[in-house]
Amino acid sequence: MDGLPTGNLADPVAEASAKVPLHAALIDASASVSLTWRQVDAAVDACARGLLDAGLRPGDRVALRLPTGAAFAVAVFGILRAGGVAVPIGTDAAPRELERLIAHSGATLGFGDLPGVTVLDHALGSADPVEPVEPIGGGEDLAVIAYTSGTGGEPRGAMLSHRALLANAAQLARLRPAPVTATDRVLLSIPMSHAYGLSGLWQVAATGATAVLVDRFAVDPVLELCERHRVTVFIGVPAMYTALTAAGADRLGEALATLRLCTSGAAPLDARTLALFRAETGLSVFEGYGLTETGPVLTSTLVGGLAKPGSVGRPIPGVRIRLVDSDGTPIGGAPDDESIAVDYADDADTGLVAAQGPNLFSGYWPDGAHGPDAEGWFRTGDVGYLDADGDLHLVDRAGDLIIVNGFNVYPHEVEQVVAELPSVAEVAAVGVPDERAGERVKVVVVPRPGEAVDEDAVRAHCAERLARFKVPAVVEFAEGLPHSVTGKLRRAGLRG
Repeated sequence: MDGLPTGNLADPVAEASAKVPLHAALIDASASVSLTWRQVDAAVDACARGLLDAGLRPGDRVALRLPTGAAFAVAVFGILRAGGVAVPIGTDAAPRELERLIAHSGATLGFGDLPGVTVLDHALGSADPVEPVEPIGGGEDLAVIAYTSGTGGEPRGAMLSHRALLANAAQLARLRPAPVTATDRVLLSIPMSHAYGLSGLWQVAATGATAVLVDRFAVDPVLELCERHRVTVFIGVPAMYTALTAAGADRLGEALATLRLCTSGAAPLDARTLALFRAETGLSVFEGYGLTETGPVLTSTLVGGLAKPGSVGRPIPGVRIRLVDSDGTPIGGAPDDESIAVDYADDADTGLVAAQGPNLFSGYWPDGAHGPDAEGWFRTGDVGYLDADGDLHLVDRAGDLIIVNGFNVYPHEVEQVVAELPSVAEVAAVGVPDERAGERVKVVVVPRPGEAVDEDAVRAHCAERLARFKVPAVVEFAEGLPHSVTGKLRRAGLRG
């Protein structure tokens, strides 16, 4: 493990305090709080001291259930500096889920509204300064247990070390243009209970930039914040960009005049949204791909410098990607260290996406099971293919695959075709049991407001563009579809 990060994930806070003590660090719009890096560092020390005084020992888990904001940031860095393991939990977690996650993680201390643990004060520091706390632990020590969204089944706790998370921040910093630089003001409205939201926080700390934090995304307040604080980087998810385009070119032009970079992740970005946002703002949205288990970022269209519709780009520096079959055998040969264009041609087969890099997790809590293999490769559970440029295109989650009479049907392919209908706002395709075919395709369609969608028209449109076994046998309509907090479609509840 030579050459890998050995420090503590809270070290960048102290480094920023030393280099740019008076530079704005956290601007919390929801709580009307603004802190410099010196103030953040002092607050982190106070938080760490409070944890140690409460009996925290190295490796103890600390649950964290706070909205995106300065209090969350200070608490998570305080946990890390004190040698604890942060267990972020969404503020929207149902009581039963909350109890299960606390029991599974073994957390005994926490911040926020939490049952069954000793809840500590999450105030931003104390009136009296405390003695600086020397960071406890780092490197391969566990930093975060991040519970996955559960798209493939029951949520599991991904064990992320200080090494993995520091490595991913350093990998992203090597991109050109870099997603976050020291002079940036970065809007973060993604829940920090999610690995993607945390990634933005790590990047801000690693560069000594400024984070503009808001606990809930809404178009008008966010545009006002972007304009008032002269935001330069917007880290978002597809649903945010879709909502922003409805504001119109004039309003977007005023509010986003200082933006230099927009990134998107956590779910596929629709090509229409990408084109419309570019037309209204002149800005491209660079898409990335990753998982909780990978720290989280694996690929980005920033690598190739082109926001290519339908693609999530190429591996970021230090990451290797390859496609494998169900047995883990590489498809098309082994990729070069940081390039996948060498070994894959235009007609490359579709396969399971596997990744290797220092940003990968250490397996699932508590025993590290099902982590990277002996050679450091981890199969993501996503199905994709690589184009002639070496850019990755995701097809679907392996668990979402529909098998009709032995033939594979990828839901995303069906969804793309149905979404071509101008009266369709959103669509989901799932497999439902069928006695003769094993499964058949079902689509749930959300019509655009004020418009009607005809069931026969959906089938006819698909029949002209898809093989017969891919044409939906069942068409249902709904007012909306279930999504995770980052906009990822939840198909499990649609199969009934």
